[in-house]
Formats: sequence, structure tokens, C-alpha cells
Amino acid sequence: MALVELLLTLPQAAVEAVSDDLVETLEALAVSVEDADAGTEAESALFGEPDMPPPAAGWQRSRLKALFDDAEAAETAATWLLAHHADSGLAIQALAEVPEQDWVRITQSQFEPVPVTPRFWIVPSWHAVPDAAEVSIRLDPGLAFGTGTHPTTRMCLRWLATQAAALPCPVLDYGCGSGILAIAAAKFGATPVDAVDIDPAAVTATRDNAAANAAALATVGLPEAIGAPAGRYGLVVANILAMPLKLLAPLLCGHLAPGGRLLLAGLLERQAEDIAAAYAPWQRLAVLDREDGWILMGTHRADGRAAA
Repeated sequence: MALVELLLTLPQAAVEAVSDDLVETLEALAVSVEDADAGTEAESALFGEPDMPPPAAGWQRSRLKALFDDAEAAETAATWLLAHHADSGLAIQALAEVPEQDWVRITQSQFEPVPVTPRFWIVPSWHAVPDAAEVSIRLDPGLAFGTGTHPTTRMCLRWLATQAAALPCPVLDYGCGSGILAIAAAKFGATPVDAVDIDPAAVTATRDNAAANAAALATVGLPEAIGAPAGRYGLVVANILAMPLKLLAPLLCGHLAPGGRLLLAGLLERQAEDIAAAYAPWQRLAVLDREDGWILMGTHRADGRAAA
């Protein structure tokens, strides 16, 4: 079944809210924004002079493209947006089928080696390992996301690297994607490490990447592979998005051993209080790191409480 693209126009003031709703509520596969007046006399540049701020935060009119699995999902999204953003100036322009392509592999074909720390690098399988890399992960994302290029993944990797001398064990990577976080934990000495994801393609990518890196993961599979929460993990890592993280709060906390630590990513700075409240019945969370508007949340100490 072909993917379907929803095309709409809207004022700049509404772009952030509509984009967030498309990703978090309507589960769009991808969202892109461009100048709706590109190629006309009204086209405007967003680049300022060197060492000067850009002349504007965004275009006066933006064209937003959202990708969905099928026409039904795209039509549902269009109806929902019109109902919830009727006063924003949003206008639906078109629904169009998109030729079938391996969008993940096309996007990630531009993936370059990524320095997480000066000595720890993520290196795609088609690149040579840089001389500076004392520790590296050779990665082929395949059909799963997780390359180390996004701030959420980098922050998780930095945390694992800085805790390498004393990573809490066992480790669970919930929503493992390419397996990058589970592999990093194993590279830094954690054992055993389990990795699960609801997407079979992610499970396959994780297995392949673990084998390529000689990383001995104890379990790689769908969530049922680790069974019901049994309170046995010293560290649970989940790099997903705010809404599923909220829904998963009792499950993820249920997997923690007494005094275990959570590490949560895929969160924007404005979502910190909401996530902290969702986890408050089980864990006290703090913001551990920030990068480009994204945050890493978790527990500081092994007693399950965030440091003051």
C-alpha cells in the first residue's frame, strides 16, 4: 500500500503546534516545513548576515507536508486538524499518494560518523572508523531509526559513556530501534542487556547491529520476549516520544528493580513537567541533559530519587 502525503498551508505562528499534533497525536511518519511562497516574489530567506541573527524565525506562510501510512490516516488527520485549528489560518491543499521507496534508508544514506564524546564514536557501516575513536559502534540502521545524529540519542549515549564505570545492571532498552543504546550499554560493560521493540524491523536491525559489533545482548525481540514487568532491571532506557512515554510509565517503572534508574528521551523542554508528573507515583525525575530544545530525563541516584 502506497504512503500518502497530506499537504497544507498555514501561518508561521501555527507551525509548531500543528507539527507537534501531527507527530504526537496523529502519528505522522514524517513532517517537513518549507516556504509556501518559494519561487515567487513573496519568497523570503531565513539567513541573516554573518554573526547576526536571522531576520525572521520562519516564513510568513509555510507549506507543511505530513506523511502517513495510508489514505484513511491522512484523511483522519486532515479532519482532526480542521476541527482543532480552525481559527489558525490552516488550509488543506491536497492528499497525494507517494511512490513506494525505502524512506528510512534514503534519509540515512547521508549519515556520517558521529562523535558522542572525543573517544566514543558512532560510525555507519560504510565508513572507516576515525582514528580518534577509542570506542566505536559500527551501525547500519536498516529499517529502524536510531543513528546517533539526533540530540535525543546523543544525550542517551553521552549519559551511558559517562556512567561506563558503574552502569546499573541488568539493562533494558525499551523501544530499541537500531539497537544503538543497547549496544552502547554492552560496549561499556553492562551485562546482561535486553532490547525490545514493537516493530519487527527494529528487532531485525538490532540483532544485525549487535552481531556486527560483537555485542552480546541477552534478549532481542518484541516486548513479550521479556515477559510481564518483574522489577529486575537496574537501568531502563526508553528513547521514544512524550505521549507513549506517559502511557508506558507504569510498565517501565514496573520493570525497575528497587533503587533502579530510568533514562527517558524523545522529550522537548516544555514537556518536562508533564512527564515528571506522569512518573511521580513511582519515580522522581529530573532533567539530566539538554540539547537543541530536547531534554534527557531520569533519576540521578540508585535509590530511585532525583538528586536535589
